[in-house]
Amino acid sequence: MTTFKRFAALAAVALAAACTPADQYPSKPLGDFALGYNIVVAANAQPVGPSRKATAEEWEAAIKKEISARFDQQTGEKLYHIGIGVDAYALAVPGIPIVLSPKSVLAITVNVWDDTAGRRVNAEPRRFTVFEKGSGETFVGSGLTSSKEEQMQRLASNAALKIEDWLEDNKAWFTPEAAAARALLPREDQAAAETVPTDAATAN
Repeated sequence: MTTFKRFAALAAVALAAACTPADQYPSKPLGDFALGYNIVVAANAQPVGPSRKATAEEWEAAIKKEISARFDQQTGEKLYHIGIGVDAYALAVPGIPIVLSPKSVLAITVNVWDDTAGRRVNAEPRRFTVFEKGSGETFVGSGLTSSKEEQMQRLASNAALKIEDWLEDNKAWFTPEAAAARALLPREDQAAAETVPTDAATAN
């Protein structure tokens, strides 16, 4: 076994107990919330710096899978749609251990829509920068230890967790009182038509 491989194995063992993958966290109750459309658009995603390349379809599939895995657990009855735009990403390429071990990162913009009111719940789009953490393998740079698909899965999983944390911090949005107040406001018909498809087949 090479010196680097021995080091990577020891690092992974040392960190395994402290790093729990994001997709193993239990779902956090958000109140009267049920996931409606799960929309991810990555057509304008730009690779930044040295990066493995990923297609829009690959990003959309990876993120939609993780959003569904986390938010399909919600037990409310009121439908909300999550819309995500992938802005930029970097999927780490192999580098020199320790001296140059690039990390992966994902930049996204998120909106949440009230199905009944036909309007956005959040006043402004929420932007997240998501790093690939939660795995001992990433300690020495995931470009050396992981495939592109594994990197994307970890980023997508951590993105879903960040979105869930954000919604939990703002779960007052999903109370019956908040929903009733939104229903009295004028519908954002034009924006809703552009962002939330009425045909389920379009969103899946």
